[in-house]
Amino acid sequence: MSGSAEQHLQKITHSLKTQSLPLSDPQASAALRDAKRRLLQLNALTPSTIPSQNTALLTLARETYEQGALAAIRAKDADSFTRYVNQLSPFYELPPDILGTANAPERNKVTGLYLLLLLTQGLYDKFHSELEALTTRESGGATNIENDPYLGYPIKLERWLMEGSYDRVWKAMKKGEVPCEEYGVFSDILTSQIRSEIASSSERAYPSLPLASTKSLLFLDSEGAVVDFCRSRNWTIKDGHIYFPSAATAAAAATDDEDGEGGPQEQQELSKMVIQNTLGYARELETIV
Repeated sequence: MSGSAEQHLQKITHSLKTQSLPLSDPQASAALRDAKRRLLQLNALTPSTIPSQNTALLTLARETYEQGALAAIRAKDADSFTRYVNQLSPFYELPPDILGTANAPERNKVTGLYLLLLLTQGLYDKFHSELEALTTRESGGATNIENDPYLGYPIKLERWLMEGSYDRVWKAMKKGEVPCEEYGVFSDILTSQIRSEIASSSERAYPSLPLASTKSLLFLDSEGAVVDFCRSRNWTIKDGHIYFPSAATAAAAATDDEDGEGGPQEQQELSKMVIQNTLGYARELETIV
């Protein structure tokens, strides 16, 4: 019985790997339910119930959860993805002689996607806690992690976001720059966040900006899209210019900023630098196109 269940589980995981379906697809959802049923029959839902010498079953169980995690990301189902990551965690913590990195090719991909999810959710404390645990666990330390295409991608994005280097983030999110298809799922979320950050920097740095510049600055496709965005921020459009909130509102915001790093003048200079860098990159893109 256990042999047939194991063979059937192997077929399911192979099918999930080759088809790369989202969790919302009925076929993928049914396959994963079936796979979990087989794991239950084999008493293999967690590594603690699988004999350490049975590396084949350990691998099958891990691969089932990995394919579930990737299917959840393709379906943009953050809750399901997080559940799969939690189920994978004890497998990834197994000693290298039982289930090392060489035997878990999807580990860095899933881990990198989880770091990216934390980043898009603004959970920076958890992001750094996960990164610290990962650095401790990896034999090569921080250098190996940053050089890995899957793990290095969210680390670089987080650093650039903290620096306000949004132009570098835009470039990294381009289709050809993402490590794999699943990473591109987060591009829309990060794009929205960055637009919001650039908008806030614009309000701090300038009283107004030309409408045409704002289109490039926010990487929007049309002036109509700019108008819609302006309305969502309560910006005023007049004579081809966008006017940001009143000086009184800006002054109040600057006073609030004094509790953070740097005073109002320093915040304004930093905001101007962010806008100039991003505008420069936007113009480069227009020239290429």
